[in-house]
Amino acid sequence: MAREAAEAPRRAALQRERNRNALREAARRIRALDPPFAITIARGSSDHAASFAKYLFETRLGIPTVSQSPSLATLFKATSPRLKGTLALAISQSGRSPDLIETASAARAAGATVVAMVNDETSPLAREADILLPLHAGEEHSIAATKSFIASLVAVADLVSALQTGEVLAKALDEIEAVLEKAYTRDWTAAIGPLSALDRLLVLGRGCTLPIAGEAALKFKEVARIHAEAFSSAEVAHGPMALIGEGDPVFAFAPGDAAQDSFLERLGSLHERGAQILSAGSANTCALPAIRSRDPAVEAIGMILSFYRLVEALARSRGLDPDRPPHLSKVTRTR
Repeated sequence: MAREAAEAPRRAALQRERNRNALREAARRIRALDPPFAITIARGSSDHAASFAKYLFETRLGIPTVSQSPSLATLFKATSPRLKGTLALAISQSGRSPDLIETASAARAAGATVVAMVNDETSPLAREADILLPLHAGEEHSIAATKSFIASLVAVADLVSALQTGEVLAKALDEIEAVLEKAYTRDWTAAIGPLSALDRLLVLGRGCTLPIAGEAALKFKEVARIHAEAFSSAEVAHGPMALIGEGDPVFAFAPGDAAQDSFLERLGSLHERGAQILSAGSANTCALPAIRSRDPAVEAIGMILSFYRLVEALARSRGLDPDRPPHLSKVTRTR
């Protein structure tokens, strides 16, 4: 896991080099399609990448985006005929999960244009795509996805950058290798002590960091065997906050966008209740060092790479093998 995460900066740069022409053509076709909305098709870590796409599609492109439950196609056979003229974004490391393949096929049959972001270009999911954007993450042997997840985020950001008129995101992505290299060297080991004895914690994000919080919560469970649940800081007051009291742990990913002020206000209220807060982000009040970028979406990508290094070390400190979590496999076959 540590070795593969360390490859992420170079793999992200390689993806951008190799996908340049494919990305240009994808942007041309999507502009011509002018979809009224988009759906995402993914599970696990890839579903967190799909949530990142939802955030960017809606805030940067003005395209409403919803997650399509694969069971609509696989179990209920209820794929909507109203998908004609829409965009379907399928994200997968292996491209071999039967439910994702069937859902993408059903969406395409219903008239959607399917864009697949897949690490395995020869996979069945890749063959279902109208538009293929390979992740170029290379082989990933650890059960816990790292470099393929980061490659998915970069592919999403690159597509959004190609579709929008602004230059800030494009310039930030031109610096992605250096940004990620710095992110991987950030020292978050101060968090290992407070985290090592925990069996549960709350993980917070908002905006571009909410998908990062979701991915971090998954890795806390998967790799370190800590029961972690992710929430938006805007939603935590609707119930979960009642669980937080003196000494209760909260791991926070502070966004660098318009959501930052309200996010920090929420952290302040949790601190007043006695919560033990570990926070990362570009805000000056955050305790764990994070990387700065021209664009908050790229900052969020850097945060998850810093986190991967932390959670791998945390697992080892707890006597666990981060590369072999129990009961899990690289390709998940769900119906």
